[in-house]
Order: sequence, then C-alpha cells, then structure tokens
Amino acid sequence: MRQIIPLISKGDLEAGQRLPSERELCVRFGAGRSSLREALRCLSIMGVLTARVGKGTSVAMDGSKFMETVLQWRLSTEQHDIEDLMEVRIALKGVTAASAARNSGEADIQKLRDLVAKMEVAVGDAKRFAALDLEFHLSVARTSNNDLILDLVSLIHGQLERGVAKVLLFPLAMPLSVKEHKAILQAIIKRDPEAARAAMQAHLNAAILRHRSAVKTPAQ
Repeated sequence: MRQIIPLISKGDLEAGQRLPSERELCVRFGAGRSSLREALRCLSIMGVLTARVGKGTSVAMDGSKFMETVLQWRLSTEQHDIEDLMEVRIALKGVTAASAARNSGEADIQKLRDLVAKMEVAVGDAKRFAALDLEFHLSVARTSNNDLILDLVSLIHGQLERGVAKVLLFPLAMPLSVKEHKAILQAIIKRDPEAARAAMQAHLNAAILRHRSAVKTPAQ
C-alpha cells in the first residue's frame, strides 16, 4: 500500500488507469501474491482503487472517498486534544473566510445573515445555537468553493461537537459568539478577504480561551 499510493500521488498511475497484472506488480514491489492481493483489497475498500470482475483493478476516478475514509479513521481512533483540533480549525477557517469574501454572491450573504439572526434569537438554547453555529461555518466553507476544505471542516467539526457544547455553557459565550460572527459576516459583505480571515481567526482564538476557562470551571 505504501508503494502504490505514491505512484498515484505522483501521477505514475492516473485516474481510471488499469493496474498491471498481479505478476508484474509482485515483481515490481518485491511482494508475495497474497500480500499484494490484501493491499489491493484494502485500497479498494478505501476508495483508492476500483476492482471489477473480468476487468481487473484500476485507479478510482474519484479519490475523495479515500481522503474521507482515512481522515475519519484517524480522527475516530486516535486521541486528539480538543485544542489541537481547534488550532487546525483556525488555519482552515481563516482560508475559508477569506475565500468567501472573494467568492460570495448575494444569496450566500443572505443565508449567512439569516443564520446570524437566528443565532441571536437562539442565545440561551445551547443545542440550537450549536447547530446554527455549525451551519454558519459550513456555509462559509461552501461559499469558499473549495470542496476539500469543506470536507475537512465538516470532519473536524464532528470531532469538536462535545468541546463546542462545553464552550457554549460558559457565561456570555453565546452573546460573544454572536458578536464575533457578525464581524465575520461584515467582512464578507465588504468583500475584504484579510478582514474576514482576521475576524474568523479572532473568533476561533476566543473560542479556545473560552474552552480553557470551561475546562477549569467545575460543571454545575
């Protein structure tokens, strides 16, 4: 598997290209047939390869399933500190906010306006507020027109769900979050990528500080 994936990454094996015969691959990789078959089977399950009866094995036309599978597996099986994930989120969402400021249309902006308005109404209802917060950030990611970042943001949000819920229980977390989301929205409306990036990063840095405070504060 470690030998096959780099060939695809470098373009030596292209999307849709049929792999050489098992015999050729065994010689090329210095592997036994059973090991090769197991590797091909695993890569097919992950979505890297497509195996069809009578047609052999080829490189998948769409490798997005592979990326999603690997990330879901790693995020689900490895222990990740909440703050580490939050820091990764800062980098990703800074890019999405800047891209949204460049690419958003009137319909995109109106949706973000509506979500911020609903968040303001939902202050005090942590579950509803968290759902609206997630939809706001996913909407910004969609507006960025970068599907890979959208997938990454979605995956990280899934892992941060409990951490976000804890942050929202901290005093004034929801009103402050609304204010921060409004700043992000205004920068996007003004088509100012750097201001949007800065506003998003300021919001997420504040979320980290609130999380630290929430962790130190015993549950009531």
